[in-house]
Amino acid sequence: MKTLLKTGTLSLICVVGLFGFNIPLQSEENTNRNAQGSKTGDSISNPIITIIYDNYPYGEGIATDWGFSCVVQGAEKTILFDTGGKSPILLANMEKLGITPKDINLIVFSHIHDDHTGGISGFLEINPKVTIYTPQSFPDTFKEMVRNSGAKLIEIKKPVQICKGVYVSGEIGTAIVEQALLLRTDRGLIVITGCAHPGIVPMVERGRRVVAEDVLCVLGGFHLLNTGADSLKTIIQNLKTLGVRYVAPTHCTGDNQRQFFEKEFGDRYIKIGAGKVLTMNDFGGLKR
Repeated sequence: MKTLLKTGTLSLICVVGLFGFNIPLQSEENTNRNAQGSKTGDSISNPIITIIYDNYPYGEGIATDWGFSCVVQGAEKTILFDTGGKSPILLANMEKLGITPKDINLIVFSHIHDDHTGGISGFLEINPKVTIYTPQSFPDTFKEMVRNSGAKLIEIKKPVQICKGVYVSGEIGTAIVEQALLLRTDRGLIVITGCAHPGIVPMVERGRRVVAEDVLCVLGGFHLLNTGADSLKTIIQNLKTLGVRYVAPTHCTGDNQRQFFEKEFGDRYIKIGAGKVLTMNDFGGLKR
């Protein structure tokens, strides 16, 4: 335990020195892990990310609906990120994709909107034995519903490591508060967003501060439906400046906007939708 604490402290000092400022850390109960964990042995070799719920189609026979949810496998814990808008669609798609609710150990919510939280009630009827991470700013009624189901609730304000190689960014934004799921892989950082209401660039910036890694991929909702070409060019340039190598925008990104990303990133654009299963093979032969 002393070695772990020393390693976490050393990494924190390195991150502060690199970026010039510090993000306060919040430890999960009974883990004593800092958000800036040790790079050595603290990554996921082969994460599998399955898009369970999305308004864009991908897999044959997988229902689409406005909202977002994905499952991360290959880490210490199996993680459900958001639950889409409707329990029947969430659960039916999980079954078709070979994932049962009882496979899930942790749930992370990005933000409070119904198209990201609406599927939780039906899920908890099947598996209440999960730990759920919500932004601290979630309404008390939602938190009470989670606790009454028998699930364990952890409220997140600041960045926290939730298991080996997996982090939550902490709250970002003001008008609509949101958090991202961060995966440290052997090839770099994967940032997963629900809608990116605070801005996709600030959310990637936060991810890089929390996990001092090059950004392998950003995926999820980018919230760019009404964004014009000039602003898109600036956003894409900023992402490239931050070192983002692959992008997989979906949900609330917008059709024209997704096409713009595809044009700008070329073979480093990954098309995703409900039913897509991402593995490290989707990131080509690019090495760290």
